Amino acid sequence: MAWFYLILGGIFEVGWALGLKYSDGFTNISVLIPTLLLLVLSFWCFSKTLVVLPVSTAYAVFTGLGAFGTAIVGMTLLGDPVSFTKVVLVLILISCIIGLKIVSNETATESGD
Repeated sequence: MAWFYLILGGIFEVGWALGLKYSDGFTNISVLIPTLLLLVLSFWCFSKTLVVLPVSTAYAVFTGLGAFGTAIVGMTLLGDPVSFTKVVLVLILISCIIGLKIVSNETATESGD
C-alpha cells in the first residue's frame, strides 16, 4: 500500500506544480485553493509511505514522479518545447524510478496503512 500512496502523492505533486503555474503568483484564488489542497494531499501521501519505505527511496521516487509527470504534461498539453534529448532524459528518469522500485527492500508488514 505504501507504493500506492507514493504514486498517488506523485500524481498530486504534478497537479500542484501545474497549479502554481496558473495561480498568477498566488493571486488567482480559484486556482490557489485547489493547488494548496493538492499540495497537502501530496505530502500527506508521501508521509504515509515513510512509515514503510526508506526516506531515500521514497523521496527520490516521489520527486522523480512529480518531475516526470510535470514534464510529460508540459510537453504534451502545455506547449513546452520537445526535443529528442529531453525525451531521452525523461525516459531515463522514469527508468531510474522503476529501478528504485525494483531494488527497494520494502518490509513485509505495512504498518502505515
